[in-house]
Amino acid sequence: MLRSTMVQQGRFLNYKIHLGTPVYSVAWGPDSDKILYTSGKQLIIKPLQPNAKLFQWKAHDGVILKVDWNIVNDLILSGGEDCKYKVWDSYGRLLYSSQAHDYPITSVAWAPDGQLFAVGSFNTLRLCDKTGWSYALEKPNTGSVFNIAWSVDGTQIAGACGNGHVIFAHIIEQHWEWKNFEITLTKRRSMQVRNVLNDALDVLEFRDRIIKASLSHGHLVVVTSLQCYVYSTKNWNTPLIFDLKEGTVSLILQAERHFLLLDGAGIYLYSYEGRLISSPKFPGMRTDILSSQTVSLSNDTIAVRDKADDKVIYLIDAISGKPLGDGKPLVHKIEVLEVALDQFGSANERKIAIIDKNRDLYIASVRRFGKEQKIIKIGTMVHSIAWNDKINILCGMQNMYFVVWYYPNSIYVDKELLSKTVYEKDASEFGKSPQIVNYVGNQVTVRRADGSLIYTSISPYPAILHEYVSASRWDDAVRLCRFVKEQTMWSCLAAMAIAHKDLMTAEVAYAAIGEIDKVQYINFIKDLPSKETRMAHLLLLTGNVQDAEGILIQAGLIYQAIQININLFNWDRALELAVKYKTHVDTVLAYRKKFLEDFQKEESSKRFLQYAEGVEVNWEKIQAKIEMEISKEREHAATIINLNSAGSRSTHINR
Repeated sequence: MLRSTMVQQGRFLNYKIHLGTPVYSVAWGPDSDKILYTSGKQLIIKPLQPNAKLFQWKAHDGVILKVDWNIVNDLILSGGEDCKYKVWDSYGRLLYSSQAHDYPITSVAWAPDGQLFAVGSFNTLRLCDKTGWSYALEKPNTGSVFNIAWSVDGTQIAGACGNGHVIFAHIIEQHWEWKNFEITLTKRRSMQVRNVLNDALDVLEFRDRIIKASLSHGHLVVVTSLQCYVYSTKNWNTPLIFDLKEGTVSLILQAERHFLLLDGAGIYLYSYEGRLISSPKFPGMRTDILSSQTVSLSNDTIAVRDKADDKVIYLIDAISGKPLGDGKPLVHKIEVLEVALDQFGSANERKIAIIDKNRDLYIASVRRFGKEQKIIKIGTMVHSIAWNDKINILCGMQNMYFVVWYYPNSIYVDKELLSKTVYEKDASEFGKSPQIVNYVGNQVTVRRADGSLIYTSISPYPAILHEYVSASRWDDAVRLCRFVKEQTMWSCLAAMAIAHKDLMTAEVAYAAIGEIDKVQYINFIKDLPSKETRMAHLLLLTGNVQDAEGILIQAGLIYQAIQININLFNWDRALELAVKYKTHVDTVLAYRKKFLEDFQKEESSKRFLQYAEGVEVNWEKIQAKIEMEISKEREHAATIINLNSAGSRSTHINR
């Protein structure tokens, strides 16, 4: 039954009916809420909503014969009589245009996972990467390949040929690299492993067809149509084997302690011993549309971007499979394109890097401490990112530069230090639109737009500095920075020392980069009488005013909480605290009056005018109260020290 006519291409001209161009090809949009179809040299996107505007653009110089739209990567393929195939995004921007072939492009088709696509022409079958460059070219004697279909697992294609035959093809020669190992898929059911250090060769044979594989963190994970094989790079002879529920695994992600499999039914987290750890679920879960850009894995966390709302990122505990904290997802202000979790450190310090639709790079803490998660921008025009596999160092392609953030966490410690902890290098050698493949050890692998791989080395010193700091070897860290004599290293050390509350090292590092004001402030913090005030002022140094105020109020140091707001000219908050706790209202009014007199201004705040009428300001009484508060704080600190020392003595006696 005809439900509706979506498009009619006929049109009237000079009172005669002229038929429009025929629709040679049509494709559904990823969310099935719009369709893409051809009209001569034009591509047209039509939403299904009534009265919605069409979006069209000239895509080829000849009639367009075939289109396809991938559900995972949201990219469009087109091929036409101008003998070219092209890759577009969903906004009609050209991402890749091929050289002209000898004959018209008669068929194009995306692989289910969106990583590859196939192109058919007269006596021609081509396999291409999602960015457009060609992996392989075959010349079968079949006439034109009019249509191409992929198998569900993405390992085979079938082509309908002009001579009445159906052609079948299998994908081989896939390649994986990690440190000194190279692995090649030589046949449908066999792999070759090569150790480049000693040229040792091993051949791995499998019972069934290989679908997916991943090599990282000292393990090779291979998925066939029925089973999963886990090899250690130390032993290629005895893999761990377990059966799979489905033979349609679309993605493998690896972390140091475990790995993740995605298939049509769900998400599964396994240990390298083959034990199922968890099977996370989240609202509206659709695993068929997830990719390596929208899912990320670390030792303790899984991050998944929601397809129904691209602004939402679900953060899941890897071991339990349940949402973190209060169960609320991380919500960004605009659509998210890519997520990446760092790999090192404790779960409480876990960070997630986010690239959004504007190509801005943000970083956020995975665990929520307080009312809301802080999502802070650290870069613009970022096209590709990767975390180091062992240390929390982030690299990315930013505009025309290759950038390394040696200590991204510095944005939470001291915002001014972030730019000083960044290494930049001209990226012209990588060509247009390069993609970072991985960042292992001190080496970053980059794939150029033509498919070739380029390797670039990163300085080993920041990684060594991270190792020293994680082991609390502060003296070694200082010696390393003195040896290297680079501002980036000293800046990293300053931020790390503040984050770990090591004031002695922070003072040395800040002095080395000429931050004299912060050196003086650290000396001021060291002389403070109580632990709570030192902690609060350390938080002030990092810009966390609310947390600093909260620590002081919780410790009962109300005057100190009021004073930090006075020092920051947060007059309304200072008065609010004074009124709430019924203390030092006159102190706030006195400092406010002095501030206005210094700048020769009149009081304009109704609230301050109201309290000024009923409160007498006497500087002698105020100074006496302040001195009393300070002495009380010193006594409190001395009591705590005495109690601690008494406790340690009693423990020693008991022993």
